[in-house]
Amino acid sequence: MTTQNLILNTDSYKLTHYLQYPPGTTRISSYIESRGGALGKVLFFGLQAFLKEYLARPISRADIDEAEEVCRAHLGVFNRQGWEHIVERHGGYLPIEIQALPEGTLVGSHVPVAQVINTDPACFWVPSYIETALLRAVWYPSTVASLSMACKVVLRQYLEETADNLDALPFQLHDFGARGATSDEAAGLGGAGHLLNFQGTDTMAALMVARRSYGEAMAGFSIPASEHSTMTSWGKAGEAAAYRNMIRQFAGPQKVLAFVIDSYDVWNALDHIVGEELHGEVVANGGRIVVRPDSGDPVAVVPRVIEHLMRRFGHTQNSKGYRVLPPYIRMIQGDGVDLNSLPRILEVLKMHAISTENLAFGMGGGLLQKVDRDTLKWAMKASWGEIDGQPREIFKDPVTDPGKRSKAGRYGVIRVGDGYEAVREEALGGRRNLLRPVWRDGRLLAEDSFARIRARAAEHFEIAYRDTLEAAQRSQAV
Repeated sequence: MTTQNLILNTDSYKLTHYLQYPPGTTRISSYIESRGGALGKVLFFGLQAFLKEYLARPISRADIDEAEEVCRAHLGVFNRQGWEHIVERHGGYLPIEIQALPEGTLVGSHVPVAQVINTDPACFWVPSYIETALLRAVWYPSTVASLSMACKVVLRQYLEETADNLDALPFQLHDFGARGATSDEAAGLGGAGHLLNFQGTDTMAALMVARRSYGEAMAGFSIPASEHSTMTSWGKAGEAAAYRNMIRQFAGPQKVLAFVIDSYDVWNALDHIVGEELHGEVVANGGRIVVRPDSGDPVAVVPRVIEHLMRRFGHTQNSKGYRVLPPYIRMIQGDGVDLNSLPRILEVLKMHAISTENLAFGMGGGLLQKVDRDTLKWAMKASWGEIDGQPREIFKDPVTDPGKRSKAGRYGVIRVGDGYEAVREEALGGRRNLLRPVWRDGRLLAEDSFARIRARAAEHFEIAYRDTLEAAQRSQAV
């Protein structure tokens, strides 16, 4: 459940911060950036959804009354005068300007993806007040999108090495994460971030984020697939009948279906049910049947499953010397998959001369849940202010952790080759600032479609993939 009252969408201590700035403060500017982390680069995504869902709704007097009751009981302090000023002077819309990079842009650490400043001198306290909501709106979907792209780099690399083409790539990582997400909103935002890189998802909430916030009629696709309840409800003796029912209900030309095969004995299911009793129906299904083991160590289970399938259905050898199942049968591994296990599984397949094109992966918690703000070390920090009419640089520089030193001043972002660089606004020197105004005083100034963001992400993926290969070559040379 989301906090519908924007005034309460913050941390408690921020309720008192309007009293803590120096007298004469009229403007505060803050920026958002990744300060590093495990993934190296950031695929920026999610701000537009937040602007439409949260900032487009004006604050009302009823919101102020509710917030005052809560805050005075909770902390004893509430800035009623400040919020009433926003309602009376600005119609309830926050008097701020937000600049941001185009969503779908891939940047390195320490490059601001967004910057916010107040437009009304009386509301100097607002940019930092909304840090909690704004930073959360950016860090989570951007981190999932970045993780998804990192997985895409791995999958592309192994397809390049073991397959004749990249046809499998758009659907090779499927989002299974909705049930493991902390909320429907998290599933939607993170799942939409994943869909910048792939087209497969079972997270319906992601489709709705892409549809409602980014104008995409259908951002992702899925197939008929079974769960254990629909298989085990037939009883152990009816396992073959359960599979046969799936084939008869959903198989056909150009169609794909999947059924889970580890309800009892996965090896018996492969060899004697799928591979013998239903062999003819599998071969003649007209489309593709995908089997899904759902337990065990995937590094050990995946190659063994494919070997069993190849013994029953045969294989061909592609031009690179790797074995490929017939087109009517494949597998999907949806258990135990994350960025660490994925390359281990693929490397074992490669060692067994099995092409990566034989399978797809489903990722659940490893995609939408095994991330936090520190995965990419996200931060939003005040960097510039105006006090008594004079500009003032604002920054921190803790001696105990130089990595947390923050920027000072107002910033722009410029393109340098295939990368991006943060520069002080006064040092732009006529160069194009890619931090464009996207929101001002309740109005959306720049809107991107999901298709355009996805295309932008695809352009950046090609650069990221090339950089990964070049880094690997340099490492081998050393």
